[in-house]
Amino acid sequence: MSDTPRPSPAPVATGVDEARLAGLRSWNLALTVLHAAQAAAVLVLASSFAVTVTSSFPTGPPGTAVPAPEPLVDVGVGAAIAVFLALAAVDHLLTGTVLRRRYEQDLRRGINRFRWVEYSLSSTIMVLLICAYTGITGLSALIGIAGANVAMILFGWLQELVNPPGRARTTMLPFWSGCIAGAAPWVAITANIVGAEQVPGFVIGIFVSLFVFFMSFALNQWLQYRQVGPWRSYAFGEQAYLVLSLVAKSALAWQVFAGSLAT
Repeated sequence: MSDTPRPSPAPVATGVDEARLAGLRSWNLALTVLHAAQAAAVLVLASSFAVTVTSSFPTGPPGTAVPAPEPLVDVGVGAAIAVFLALAAVDHLLTGTVLRRRYEQDLRRGINRFRWVEYSLSSTIMVLLICAYTGITGLSALIGIAGANVAMILFGWLQELVNPPGRARTTMLPFWSGCIAGAAPWVAITANIVGAEQVPGFVIGIFVSLFVFFMSFALNQWLQYRQVGPWRSYAFGEQAYLVLSLVAKSALAWQVFAGSLAT
């Protein structure tokens, strides 16, 4: 018989067992239906309200006055919100069905790549919509804000990647780097709100709600990696993400949608 020792099985993330995985599958399937139903409802109820993305390109050497912004493309707010909700529905559908095995393998390794891919798209749509509501419509500004928001999400993915189960120590560097990247859009939005002569009350409400809900996702990850109370279980943190996916996204979608009807 060979005396070669067998490799030790890879550590499994805390709380990730068969019973919890079955429960998470039920959550994902339920969220698929709820997000898809809301996306359909938004499309049915949507008005023709759209925000106009503008562009302004130099016409001469550096120092030449930049022309006034010109309309580039109109983006229907109802359609954008429906896409936001549909992205969440697709993510939960895939992780609950055809990609379930990969999803559960990843959870055992303390990571959920599908979450971060979906967040990078859906959260960016919402940030760009609140930018438009506060008067940030220039193409270059929107591209920069989108890039900062996507970077924030990818740092969240990196936080999971560099902190596998069984680690000797936990690093929070990707988390704090993501917080710095994610602050940039909010600084820009706040500057536009403060500098505006008049801002509708519903826009202020959306801004505050969006900020609080965005921070709730960051808080969930911080609690998870600081292992505070029930967040010592990675599976509990994953279920918290699912709850936030439903509550936060639904509230934000309908607030922004209501704002489009109020204009």
